[in-house]
Amino acid sequence: MTPTTATAAEPAPAPSTPQSPPGLDERIARALVGAAVGDALGGPVEGWTPEQIAERHGGRVTGIVGPWHGENWRTARPIAPYHKGDGHVTDDTLMTHALVRVYDRVRDHLDAYAVADHLVPDLLSPRWIPELEAEALPLQRIFLAEKWIVARLHYGHVDPREAGAGNIVNCGAAMYMAPVGLVNAGHPEAAYAEALEIAAPHQSSYGREAAGVFAAAVAAACHPGATPDAVIDATLALAKDGTRSAIEEVCEVASHHDDFEAALAPLRAAVEPFDTVGPDYRSPSLGARRPSRLHAIEELPIALGMLLVGGGDYRRTVLGSVNYGRDCDSIATMSGAIAGALGSEVPADWAATVAEASRLDLHAPARTLARVTREVFARDLERRRSHEEAFAALAGTR
Repeated sequence: MTPTTATAAEPAPAPSTPQSPPGLDERIARALVGAAVGDALGGPVEGWTPEQIAERHGGRVTGIVGPWHGENWRTARPIAPYHKGDGHVTDDTLMTHALVRVYDRVRDHLDAYAVADHLVPDLLSPRWIPELEAEALPLQRIFLAEKWIVARLHYGHVDPREAGAGNIVNCGAAMYMAPVGLVNAGHPEAAYAEALEIAAPHQSSYGREAAGVFAAAVAAACHPGATPDAVIDATLALAKDGTRSAIEEVCEVASHHDDFEAALAPLRAAVEPFDTVGPDYRSPSLGARRPSRLHAIEELPIALGMLLVGGGDYRRTVLGSVNYGRDCDSIATMSGAIAGALGSEVPADWAATVAEASRLDLHAPARTLARVTREVFARDLERRRSHEEAFAALAGTR
């Protein structure tokens, strides 16, 4: 299959050597490709338990697998009409790439109004949708919590900074915030603040908080010499309320494991008091996805926990996330992005299969974002120097 983005002539970032740790371009590439591959691996087993996954596949998932219901994917509930599996990315990647396109248009930091002015029109523009095996509007694929953005901003003309209030609280905003962390590479505080602003039209409460914390984790992972423990420390320095407590509890449990098989049940037990969805992922509890200062989305703490269990290694981290089940495509999207930003290599065979099956050039968004990131940093320097000069004049310190 031929990628739909005509940028194949541009080379991918040169691989690093043991003496040369990954630079900015390569970390951006590994993070975005890693997020997409994690998404594609998790898609076909999303919503099931670790036990059901092992029974269906005769053991743990170790790579790209086909649809849960085999050839009946077109009609089998609750998956129909989506072809989840065989290397197809889901809405996590569609939204991530859409946000990269917004950065490409604005070429600066984003705010809530950029979502209204650029992301919403993008969701109303035809794209190839891998799970539908057709060109369609992304709006026709994304979940109800993401359709909310279009309904509130395009049709309701709600103030972009307030539009997220009232939506169900889930991981919808967090799942596509990796580009924010990459644009603010090495500066988790800035990534956190920008993601909170961008997520305002989409989410509130702990859903919006998770978006900020995930972006911060990606930014922290880009720091030269960063480790999984350093990423966790950066998130805990910023996270608030139930999100902070959930990350703390899950990562404490994760620190005692280095094998995801043994960690699956303990990590679920650690996050369960903070998760509103309940034990049956497909039948959420009556209190599910409502605003709260005491709760957290499940996906981000588990992604960070699996990062620790996997020691930051991409393959181990993502396979742990996939075999966890439940919302594992989003969990693997997040953990894959963070592991990639740390510099861990994405298996080339997985990436090639996902790119071909999804008809996407997975490296093109990374090249675009790397260029934008450098431009934004140059603007940040100019703004900071202007502020320093103004403050020096005001304070009489020239």
